Amino acid sequence: MRKENISDAVIRRLPRYYRQLTDLCNRGVVRISSHSLGQEMNITASQIRQDFSCFGEFGQQGYGYNVEELRAEIGHILGVDNNHHLIMIGVGNLGHALLQNFPFSQSGFTVDAAFDVSPAVIGTVVNNVPVYAMSELDHFLQDHPVDVVVLTIPQSVAQDTASHLINLGVKGFWNFTNIELSSQLPDVQFENIHFADSLLTLSYRIANR
Repeated sequence: MRKENISDAVIRRLPRYYRQLTDLCNRGVVRISSHSLGQEMNITASQIRQDFSCFGEFGQQGYGYNVEELRAEIGHILGVDNNHHLIMIGVGNLGHALLQNFPFSQSGFTVDAAFDVSPAVIGTVVNNVPVYAMSELDHFLQDHPVDVVVLTIPQSVAQDTASHLINLGVKGFWNFTNIELSSQLPDVQFENIHFADSLLTLSYRIANR
């Protein structure tokens, strides 16, 4: 499987392929061509073939792609079968909603715990996830190494919290604090989520349609 110099644009299309292939599996589609898949996703067939060629050859000329097998291959590339472990810091409105409603397990993540400073949520359980006090975080991570931390905390403490977690060995952050987090360590990865960016993109498209 070739993975050298994969562009960020290709990587960001992989979850779209996985989601579409999951939908096709649920609809009972067994085989699909790059042309038909492109029509489903509003992507050109050549772009699909080019993207997939970054990771090897999945289809057969004149046959197309076996949907279930391709979904499994894309899922493997995305790491959904790696059983990543995750904790959440911040169980306010957004954090609570994510714990209650987001299908972490379908993306290959196990949510081990959540942490907060509010006595109102410490000691509660949200969708089978226990909520602990922030004072217990360091000890928890000593016994339960995690791959990803979800941050739904105030901006004022976001970078300091992330830096502390990096010192404890955390390498991945799903960041909902609406600021760009950074690290000097090259192996630490941030996925910074900005809801306003998505809404403003929609605003631009409406204004310029």
